[in-house]
Amino acid sequence: MRDVQQCRDLSEVRQHIDRIDREIVATLAERGYYVHQAAGFKRNEQEVKAPQRVKQVIERVRTMAEEQQGDPGVVEQVYRAMIAAFIEAEMHTHRNNHG
Repeated sequence: MRDVQQCRDLSEVRQHIDRIDREIVATLAERGYYVHQAAGFKRNEQEVKAPQRVKQVIERVRTMAEEQQGDPGVVEQVYRAMIAAFIEAEMHTHRNNHG
């Protein structure tokens, strides 16, 4: 985990959260770009849904959360929501690409 600073007040906490949110949004945009590319390589909707891949990702990020002293349950919930949203976007792209 990064060096987390002890904040003096709520305003400082929020400044750090806002900075982190900017980083998260940038990273999500980058991830979305690759998801969009992935849709072009998949032959059918089952490959887009890829339940085994989802399982692998969830297991991997839970482990990463533990290594970073994070809450694996929170990370899993966030990733499940994110993955569901990306699958929906990828399905749309896949349908547009493959009729």
